[in-house]
Amino acid sequence: MVAMRRSAQKKLNKGRVRSALAGQLPWEPPSYTDPPICAVSDDEIEAIHQASLDVIEKIGIQFLNEEALDVLRKAGCDVDEQSQNVKMDRQWVASKLTHAPSEFTITPRNATKAITIGGRNFCFGQVASPPNVMDLDKGRRPGTRKDYQDLIKLTQAYNCLHTICGYPVEPMDLHASVRHLHCFYDALTLSDKVIHVYSLGKERVEDGMEMIRIASGLPADEFYKTPRLFTNINSSSPLKHDYPMLDGAMRMARLGQPVVITPFTLAGAMAPVTIVGAIVQQNAETLAAIALLQEINPGTPVIYGAFTSNVDMKTGAPAFGTPEYVRAMQISGQMARRYNLPWRGSNANSSNAPDGQAVWESAFSLHGATSGHANLIYHSAGWLEGGLSASFEKFVMDCEMLQQVIYTQKPISVTEDDLAVDAIKEVGPDGHFFGAEHTQSRYKDAFYSPLLSDWSNYEAWEEAGALWTHQRASVQYKTILNEFEPAPLDAALTEELGSFVARRLEEGGAPTDF
Repeated sequence: MVAMRRSAQKKLNKGRVRSALAGQLPWEPPSYTDPPICAVSDDEIEAIHQASLDVIEKIGIQFLNEEALDVLRKAGCDVDEQSQNVKMDRQWVASKLTHAPSEFTITPRNATKAITIGGRNFCFGQVASPPNVMDLDKGRRPGTRKDYQDLIKLTQAYNCLHTICGYPVEPMDLHASVRHLHCFYDALTLSDKVIHVYSLGKERVEDGMEMIRIASGLPADEFYKTPRLFTNINSSSPLKHDYPMLDGAMRMARLGQPVVITPFTLAGAMAPVTIVGAIVQQNAETLAAIALLQEINPGTPVIYGAFTSNVDMKTGAPAFGTPEYVRAMQISGQMARRYNLPWRGSNANSSNAPDGQAVWESAFSLHGATSGHANLIYHSAGWLEGGLSASFEKFVMDCEMLQQVIYTQKPISVTEDDLAVDAIKEVGPDGHFFGAEHTQSRYKDAFYSPLLSDWSNYEAWEEAGALWTHQRASVQYKTILNEFEPAPLDAALTEELGSFVARRLEEGGAPTDF
């Protein structure tokens, strides 16, 4: 059996060269046609809103950044200098929310790959920031620069992925002080999609912004006229925003670049055990940060981030793709729409392997995010082990799901021809539709065609080697990497990027304590 599978894998490799993604959906950032699911009533949303303002006004949020405290102090907020706790007037917070745009477009170096965030638009980004990588050949291991490059290539190759939401794996073979320089260089020379920068101190943000500007070929005064990149900050739940993320977010805000604010609120651990209680805390942490950024630069594009899930109360381990996660995402969508803000969800799971659990938890996560009308969905492809590993096989499996999600949101045509009364009359009660003219003229494009699913019968599947889904995914990702071609970038801009990296490497990159 093993030999048969190896033989089948070789045949698949041979047969799919230059064609692994030939049948994928075209590049086209999608939009929702279905209405969003509302898990609670408008009155209940208002109750969550008011409870969140009670937290902001009466309990407060810690801002562990002197510059942020100074901004909020001058704005009239109640700042406790010793604890760095800030209480904000609820009317002041509400007034700040009105400045944030409901929709905006982020334009990368290739303007045809621009994405619009907000409204009924949605887009997917790959797994971000795991320290480990895994595949069927080498197992689980610390990520390397080669792994990082390969995952960037996959992100570029799949049209169902619209943005690079961070490092698809941390290259642990690169020192943290210079990792960002190599990673941005690789991402910008391999891909032309929208890129995320990390809000982890001055150097990482400013180096990232400058490298993206260089790759765009635009002078700074023109580059910063519109959104060109984005960042994400996580609150240190409960009720705390830390120094480096605030620093990065404020630098981005001053230049009008989008910031995603995402509390990491696990119900039962870093947030109340009830889902609506966790949402109250999530909402308070998010609104407080949005108010700060709007005070710094009114009109700064922001994205309402949601990552509320729950823990396993038997072990304390984070749980993702749960029924609670689905409802939390749907309620988060309602909260974001309450403020007329775009919002971010995630495709998460807790599985340690690209198995059935990984798929059903990811399917639940995607359902929660998309049924709640998330505009930006992080970790859409490749996430495993609660975010501690990026899996090459899971990456491919997820992209099959993403394609199907996109396909289900295509408008359904209901013309006289689509109703097919004439075809039904032609076939009648004794025939079949395979040979009908109506079928023959449409069969090539009538249905979704999968990239990974195997729809053959058991005998045919067994004869071909009886490859399970993750085994077929292994073949597919290798084929894609084998046929990958980098997104074109002008040689002069590539050289300028290289010179910038060389200079910053000589300067030592970003300071670290190790």
